[in-house]
Amino acid sequence: MRRLVPLLVMLLAVLGVAAPASAERQDVTPLPQAHAHNDYEHDRPLFDALDRGFTSVEADIHLVDGALLVAHDRPDTTPERNLQALYLDPLRDLVKDNGGSVFPDYDGEFQLLVDIKADGAAAYEVLDKIVRDPAYDGVFTHYANGEVQRGPVTIVLSGDRPRDVMEGQDDRFAFYDGRINGGDDLGIGADAKLVPLVSKSWTDEFSWVGIGRMPEDQRAKLHKIVDDAHAADQRVRFWATPDARLPNREAVWRELVDAGVDHINTDDLDGLAKFLRR
Repeated sequence: MRRLVPLLVMLLAVLGVAAPASAERQDVTPLPQAHAHNDYEHDRPLFDALDRGFTSVEADIHLVDGALLVAHDRPDTTPERNLQALYLDPLRDLVKDNGGSVFPDYDGEFQLLVDIKADGAAAYEVLDKIVRDPAYDGVFTHYANGEVQRGPVTIVLSGDRPRDVMEGQDDRFAFYDGRINGGDDLGIGADAKLVPLVSKSWTDEFSWVGIGRMPEDQRAKLHKIVDDAHAADQRVRFWATPDARLPNREAVWRELVDAGVDHINTDDLDGLAKFLRR
């Protein structure tokens, strides 16, 4: 039977049919640091990332006529490409099929980073209602009674995120993407139960983009950011790092790995997966 699985996957690919998730992902080792930036732009949103072991994906959303539609720009939205269809329902089904995790035999978290492009409070109100549906019981990390109950999937809000609304909730299924230099967001004293992730544009913090050696003062700054976050039980992500197929990107990736950055941002799923597996 095991010999038939690769043949089945190949046949379905030739026919243009998506292979069963379990058939494609049985032997994939999850990559805890791999984050798919603008994941929805790939041919198979979510599944292209999962098939390469990514444990974090990013989806931009717009609130349109009461629905959370996935696209970078509002004019590109279509009703069928909504957050539930592309992400929430498939993740729920995977958790069910895999006995409580996104990947088979994986006990780590999977992050769904939801970037709200506009109308933050209104969009969050819709999302909050959706994830409370009993159909999603046991899927999402849940904050209640002052404690975080870990689930297989953790939803973190970026972009136009309504902090005041979230802080006022005693019971919620989403968390806040803080900023590295955003006041009390980072380090000891920050509330990791609200802000488990801190993010920033790489070019806002560092001038080095992988050419030559990383200046020691910038390396020290990078390590301090990560150390401060980890001391507060927070994770770190940078966007706008050199990506695509730039020859200097792997030098930056090496520094991110060495510093312990938790989520390495990329649009090139194959490139980062191969790098991390090396």
